[in-house]
Amino acid sequence: MSNRQYKKRKLNKKRVMMVIVVPLVIIATATLAYGMHLMNKAEDTVDDSYQSIDRGNKQSDLRTEQVDPIEDNVSVLIIGADDSAERDYAHSRSDTLILATFNKQAHNVKMLSIPRDTYTFVPEVGYKTKINHAHAFGGPRAAVETVENFMNVPVDYYVQVNFNAFIEVVDSLGGIQYDVPFEMSELNSDDDENAIHLMPGEQKLNGEEALALARTRKYDNDIERGKRQQKIIKTVVNKAASVASVTKIGNIIESVGNNMTTNISFDEMKAFARYGLNEEFSMESVSLEGHGGYMDDGLWYYQVEEASRASIEDKLRKHLDLSMQDRQTTEFTNEHLDSNRTY
Repeated sequence: MSNRQYKKRKLNKKRVMMVIVVPLVIIATATLAYGMHLMNKAEDTVDDSYQSIDRGNKQSDLRTEQVDPIEDNVSVLIIGADDSAERDYAHSRSDTLILATFNKQAHNVKMLSIPRDTYTFVPEVGYKTKINHAHAFGGPRAAVETVENFMNVPVDYYVQVNFNAFIEVVDSLGGIQYDVPFEMSELNSDDDENAIHLMPGEQKLNGEEALALARTRKYDNDIERGKRQQKIIKTVVNKAASVASVTKIGNIIESVGNNMTTNISFDEMKAFARYGLNEEFSMESVSLEGHGGYMDDGLWYYQVEEASRASIEDKLRKHLDLSMQDRQTTEFTNEHLDSNRTY
């Protein structure tokens, strides 16, 4: 295996894992803490993780007034940041960007995974580049602004997590039962080759094994992998919300809190518990279509098809109960791209 392929696989496992952390951070933890004796512990953990972003108004520039997750449909940008020792966690590139919209009437969540190599305009620096560079340039605020500029959908909140959260949460739950669809060998979180070896069939998976199953792309295709990820999401959330997991709430809260920063207050996070507590709660994934290729600067980018982007914009805005409006993005030209710039 070439060094380039190895690094690509290392990054892929973090991106895939972050999809699974989303409901755990926003829904499962709040649901478990809601109304229980560990409320104070949960509140302290969330308070310690709180970090606002500096923007002119507290609400998104795409909102006319401030929203309340108790009363309104809201959105959350999930940022999976590279937390390796050689990078500054607060200003590293984002490995994962997931825009989640919550609809209180339908009791559901739509999740859009934005490819990390998406070629788009980054307001923080004033030129087009990969969307995952925005976080490196200006932290969560820059990532939020870039996603809003790209999708024309307001981002009301953000949650930034690192890849340890998923492993620790699954292990805190004592593992999950899952029907592994095929025999597989994968890297573990320390990048040891073939350290995870699973046989097909129903079995208990620990955090490392569940992560390996979620990340692998060697045994099927991206469509089937997406279905597998969604099934793992539901399995973990159901296990976290089960009566049998009540005694493990403290460990779950610590696992998430130690690996998270967010501008969601504890009172606001409790509002998200209403989704997890509703029997009709459901999650839906949406995706952007496009194609990838190398550009004149020698780097590989993902070019999102405008028709696909516009369709997803329409779907997410309707989910937030917002009317369609003209897309207001910063003007740019290809000359904004500096091929000599390093990242």
